[in-house]
Amino acid sequence: MKPSQVTRLERLYRRRVPVEKIISPELARSCTELSHEIRRQIGLLINRRGIIESVIIGTDRQLVIPQLARSRSGPRLLRGVRFVHTHLNNQPLTKDDLTDLALLRLDLMAVLGVGDGGEPVSISLAHLLPPNTQGKAYEAWAPQNLQTFQFRCDHFVQSLEAEISKATPALRRTDGEPSALLVSVTEGNRADQEERLRECQELATSQGIQVVGTVVQRLSRINSKYVLGVGKITEVIIHALQSGADLLIFDRDLTPTQIRSLSEMIELKVIDRTQLILDIFASRAHSRAGKIQVELAQLKYLLPRLSQSSTAFSRLGGGIGARGPGETKLETDLRRVRDRIHHLERELKDLSRQREQQRPRRLRQGTPVVSIVGYTNAGKSTLLNTLTNSRVSAKNQPFETLDTVNRRFRLPSGRNVILTDTVGFIRDLPQDLLEAFRTTLDELHQADVLVHVVDATASDRDQQIHVVEGLLRELELQHVARVLVMNKCDQLSPEDVNILDRRFQACPERSRSALCVSALRKETMAPLRDAITDALESNVPVAETAWRGEPSLALVAGASGSRTSNHE
Repeated sequence: MKPSQVTRLERLYRRRVPVEKIISPELARSCTELSHEIRRQIGLLINRRGIIESVIIGTDRQLVIPQLARSRSGPRLLRGVRFVHTHLNNQPLTKDDLTDLALLRLDLMAVLGVGDGGEPVSISLAHLLPPNTQGKAYEAWAPQNLQTFQFRCDHFVQSLEAEISKATPALRRTDGEPSALLVSVTEGNRADQEERLRECQELATSQGIQVVGTVVQRLSRINSKYVLGVGKITEVIIHALQSGADLLIFDRDLTPTQIRSLSEMIELKVIDRTQLILDIFASRAHSRAGKIQVELAQLKYLLPRLSQSSTAFSRLGGGIGARGPGETKLETDLRRVRDRIHHLERELKDLSRQREQQRPRRLRQGTPVVSIVGYTNAGKSTLLNTLTNSRVSAKNQPFETLDTVNRRFRLPSGRNVILTDTVGFIRDLPQDLLEAFRTTLDELHQADVLVHVVDATASDRDQQIHVVEGLLRELELQHVARVLVMNKCDQLSPEDVNILDRRFQACPERSRSALCVSALRKETMAPLRDAITDALESNVPVAETAWRGEPSLALVAGASGSRTSNHE
């Protein structure tokens, strides 16, 4: 460009636009004439006070809007700036214009059509829409004559933002709790996707997050950079705007690159399933061992993602008299995280040695251990409370129990046993979390009998059994005798109970029929006590076989009654 043209572009920053207008006629002519001369598109970012914040030069076909760091970037309503740019040859709004409108949550997107002589011929306008029954994300107006076009920009934007706020309940909340949009992307079948989405919603709700909507997509191949398809990202952003979401929660694990790419494009906080589970664990760990294990898992999760920080190199540090830039801020953070991980691992080893020293005392006393295991929120803590008259917290939410709980329990024969409740399992348990809780889960190796509690009312009951059995094999506990307990059977009809009774039969050497239990009803506990006694006396190991609906010792005790809930 010529120096005179650059000067004219710089002078555009000095111009002011009346708040009631999209752009003044004089400024529009200056932009179209200059755009016609240089044969490039010219764009203006104008805030609601009429101040021009940025002047952008593109090519003859497109331009790229830079990162809008100075503009209002809150995730709830519109951004607070409108974008007005020129189109050579009087072209209308393009698909890229509408995509930028959605991605950046602009107040308005306006296009000035450039005539053959460089004069402004027309103006095309588009804006986002509040939630509506038609499912429309935006409204694009037909090109209008710029000279006769009447439009009160300030009143329109205020009304639009008010309508969005009125139609979005999450924006009117005053309790301070975050709201989230759940995103599910899978290559698998729809039924499994629905179960994962339901489970993710339960996890979010248990952490005090209001779920305001869901977005579902099935792909033949997951996008390595954005997870979603590029077109679906626009839908997610519009849905998040219309629902007032503060963050996006994916029901799958995301790579550090995917989290960074999504955060840069969507400008909302993005968390994956693993981070959600880690946040739940962090808020519910009370014992020293539990807090150490959770912090260790969080740091291991953070370590590979820390290097993806785009601002990590913004500060440099060097020693006194050192040459060169010194140690970067990123390297300092990575070193501190690694040091903390090593320190926590040493503490866990110390705790493990302390537990090893406590075990000989129990062995000398000859007190057997019965451990309750199962999928999270299956009713393990409730069962412990009923059997031992305890008051362990048993809320109806995932991972209510993180720390191992030990209680003394007397069998009908008069023999005392130690009944333990451990952390619940979940599908695709994060490997870092499994490794961090290895010290706690190793307590299961001291168990003489495992009581596997299953939520009989769960729609994915068989899948939950698969998950627990698989984790037990991974922990090398397949040799420990197990008792399979179908809980919450009081919430099933008699027909469903009979189906369970026929399907989950006792192993051939047992003559006991399969029955159902309700962890809230003590009268259903007698068969369970007898089964634990038989398992301890016989001490029959479990063969390492895949789950096929025929456990080594299936116990289903109980009868119909009033509907109750049996929690974690």
